[in-house]
Amino acid sequence: MAAESTNGPADAALRPRRGGRPVNEELRGLAVAAVLERGMSAEAVARHFGLAANSVRRWIRQFRERGHVRPETIGGSDSRIEPERERIFRILAARPTISMYGLRDALAAEGLVFHATTVQRFLKRHRLERERRLARLYRKRRAGRRWRS
Repeated sequence: MAAESTNGPADAALRPRRGGRPVNEELRGLAVAAVLERGMSAEAVARHFGLAANSVRRWIRQFRERGHVRPETIGGSDSRIEPERERIFRILAARPTISMYGLRDALAAEGLVFHATTVQRFLKRHRLERERRLARLYRKRRAGRRWRS
């Protein structure tokens, strides 16, 4: 087995890829340039770079429509909590020391039910993470209430 060279980005682009991952922007650019500037066919470029011809055709179409070949986001869906952003910010402004679980419960009191993980990801996405100390205290308080019947 031959040793892989690491002489630069062109060598990295030609190494065999592992399936299921998007091709990087540099390799896409090389493939599109080979077709548009050198006049090679999409099939020839695909064989040369070890890609699928349909992918090369799609990148050429994307380059002509958008002017770039950046990979698009894979997967994901619209967040259910994001439309409630203003309401969440209002609650956080009124109660700056509220824990993540407290925020979840405050939203539930307003008729918006979200899982704790959803609230946590929202806060992290907007760089509003609550201190873990507050969350621990909140959990201890709730656990204490459950056992005091």
